[in-house]
Amino acid sequence: MAGVTERKPPDLTFESWIDKQIRESAERGEFDDLPGAGQPIPPGAADDGWWLRSALEREGLSADALLPESIVLRRDRERLLENVRGMRSEREVREAVSELNDRIVRWLRMPSGPPVPVAPVRVEDVVAEWKAERAAVRAARVASAESRTENRIPPSGRDGTSWWRRLFGRTP
Repeated sequence: MAGVTERKPPDLTFESWIDKQIRESAERGEFDDLPGAGQPIPPGAADDGWWLRSALEREGLSADALLPESIVLRRDRERLLENVRGMRSEREVREAVSELNDRIVRWLRMPSGPPVPVAPVRVEDVVAEWKAERAAVRAARVASAESRTENRIPPSGRDGTSWWRRLFGRTP
């Protein structure tokens, strides 16, 4: 589009000047081989952010890629306990907390984006909560297993004998 670099003549309004450039470019055939020519407008194109959502989807990114680092760090800090819940070892938990703390410290040294207060996490606090939650889950499993054992019907006959005694007539 060679005409785009021209300066607007002072006697024309911006709208008529732009319309003139578009018309002249179309007459020269500069819009003939554009990608998507002759195809329907994508669904949702009436929405202002459709192109952004389609670009994120095409690139396989989440909307988090658009957030400022300070907000991502704050959210990651708030979700830390939820994220470490499924980890199997204390070492994994400590590594996850250390990685988050490294990101927070890097941001604190050179902050960008909105000033959101975020501070490093105490590793020992997260490890202690992780251990307490795992202990509670184990205790619940043991209690559940015990209640299933108590409610289980023993494999015995009507007279109270075990299947071994019924089968062989003696004790194992």
